[in-house]
Amino acid sequence: MTDSLYEILGIVYAVVIVILIILVLILLKKHNKKKYNEILLRLEKDKNLILSGAIQNELNKVGALINNKDLEKQYKLWQSRYGIIKEQDIPKLNDGLLELEELFKRGSFKEKNKAIANLELNVYYAKTKSDYLLNEIKEISLSESKNREIVTKLKKDYREIYLKYQKNPDEYEILKVPLELQFENVDKLFGAFEISMENNAYSEVGKIVKALDDTIGNLTVVIEESPAIIMMGKKLIPVKISDIRNIHNKMVKEGFNLDYLNIDYNISESEKKIADVFDRLNVLNLTDSIFELKTILSYFESLYNDFDNERITKKSFEENMRKVAIKCKRMLEIITKLSAKIEDIKYSYDLSNKEVKVIDELNINIKAIQNDYDVVQENYRNKSFAFSRLNKELEHLNLRLAKNEDKLELTLKTLGGLKEDEIRAHEQFNEIELILKNAKEKISSFKLPLIPEIYYIQLNEANEAINTMLEELNKKPVSIKILNTRVDTARDLALKLFKTTNETIKTANLAENTIIYGNRYKPINETLNNGLKQAEKKFYAGNYKESLEQAINSISLVDSDIHQKLITAYQK
Repeated sequence: MTDSLYEILGIVYAVVIVILIILVLILLKKHNKKKYNEILLRLEKDKNLILSGAIQNELNKVGALINNKDLEKQYKLWQSRYGIIKEQDIPKLNDGLLELEELFKRGSFKEKNKAIANLELNVYYAKTKSDYLLNEIKEISLSESKNREIVTKLKKDYREIYLKYQKNPDEYEILKVPLELQFENVDKLFGAFEISMENNAYSEVGKIVKALDDTIGNLTVVIEESPAIIMMGKKLIPVKISDIRNIHNKMVKEGFNLDYLNIDYNISESEKKIADVFDRLNVLNLTDSIFELKTILSYFESLYNDFDNERITKKSFEENMRKVAIKCKRMLEIITKLSAKIEDIKYSYDLSNKEVKVIDELNINIKAIQNDYDVVQENYRNKSFAFSRLNKELEHLNLRLAKNEDKLELTLKTLGGLKEDEIRAHEQFNEIELILKNAKEKISSFKLPLIPEIYYIQLNEANEAINTMLEELNKKPVSIKILNTRVDTARDLALKLFKTTNETIKTANLAENTIIYGNRYKPINETLNNGLKQAEKKFYAGNYKESLEQAINSISLVDSDIHQKLITAYQK
């Protein structure tokens, strides 16, 4: 491809790019124009809606109703405000639309957006003035139908509550005067409403309707809730108070301390609160009355649980008093006996002060518990506190006592174990001596040509251990730890000797019998004959194990089953 062709292609590409850019700019300009036209149409529409025919129609309705100076004055004021919107605000918006249209044709992007924002704000402001004016006018133009509708509903509600009152007048006996005064007031308000409507005094009508709504609403609450208030305040709560007082006085005579319940004070405060509720009820003010009376009633009902709890706690307290007293007395007796013997125990078993310190600690702890128990008992006799509180104190004492009881049981077990160890050591001394005696008798019962040296070594060790054990047994005080060590050593050495004795006798017996068994083969085998002679020499020298091995090896030359035969014989 030649250079001229490359140049032609480059020019074509450049032309295409320029055309594309021009097309994009044209499309963008067309899009912006469409967008701004839509904005203008929307603002134009919003502006035209500001002055709808509704305001003029409502003004005409109000004009037809004018029959007093107040309404005439208000009518003129509304006309003035309507004129300002029509003659000042709307022309100003028209000028703004024209300026914005002109700016769309030649202005910059920033100037256009700022102008749009300002015009939208002015349109919104003018529309708000128009809507507010229309609503004010409608308050009067529509007041007759609207207020008639409201008052008709209020008359229906009033009739229902009045009939309910007339149906059960006894329930409202204490409210008869204020209720009938309020009924008269409602009748007067209905009359005032009709007069105001006839005179087109619409500014007064609104106030009368509101007064009727408030008064009938309050009467509805009074008629609905006052029977329950009267029932609780005059019957239920007084009966509860009387019952609570009787139970309280009876329990106090029986020895219960109920000061913590503050019953007299709470009854007094409750009666004041009830009196306040009825003072407010006389002026038909029921605010929070039911809630307050239900709270008072709930409080007095909860006292029954408190009374029952005190009765139950009293029984539990008296049972625990006896248990704690018995347990405390028993533990003190045990500790007193231990304390009296503690020096003998320390001497007899070579115990240090630290090892017996636990007894002094237990003595101090139990006496402290006894003192606290005496305080609880004194409070019980003086009726100083409620049983619920006394029982908590007693439960705490019982818990402390249980911990010290466990400690005392462990101490007694430890001290008892020392005595048991001493007694067991004496018993084991006799057992060890018997083991040693049996070993001696057994070794003597067999006419061994020579007793092995190991036997005498172990015999001396066992004798020394037994003598050391005997010395420890005869010591005063006895150290149980050392004594147990001496007992274990002596027993182990005696058993070791007994085992050695048995093994020696068994081995010697097997060696002797094996040699005798092999003598039958002497004539037929010279090697066997020589081996058996060597086995005999070792036997008489006291080397019974070597003798047995020599005899077995020699006999196996002619009898391959000798090993099995000897094992069977050894096991028997």
